[in-house]
Amino acid sequence: MLHQAQPGGNSMLKKRISVSQKRQITIPIEFFTNLGIDKEVDCYLQNNAIVIRPVRDNTGEFDEEILADLIAQGLSGPELLERFKETRRNVRPAVERLLDEARLAAAGKAQFSTYEDVFGSESE
Repeated sequence: MLHQAQPGGNSMLKKRISVSQKRQITIPIEFFTNLGIDKEVDCYLQNNAIVIRPVRDNTGEFDEEILADLIAQGLSGPELLERFKETRRNVRPAVERLLDEARLAAAGKAQFSTYEDVFGSESE
């Protein structure tokens, strides 16, 4: 049964679902279609809760910058296309590495730079 819950005044859909013996769950169709889930989801453990989010392919956000850079390097034709595909495939892993580094730095488990380290203080 689907319930409309309102914790803290925010509208939220809630549904109790069972977990199989293999630790599997079935995402309710209302959630699946509402979120536009395709073939993959990202799963996080956050504040003692499991968060499931649809995977979004955001690599297209950098297409213009990638193409401009490759054209500036003098590439064209099939070589441009091949290098574009290769560079585009590397965007997501690079962003994920940056996010991992940021999480480690936030947890105090990795080195980090402050705003002042990067840009200097305002008095300079």
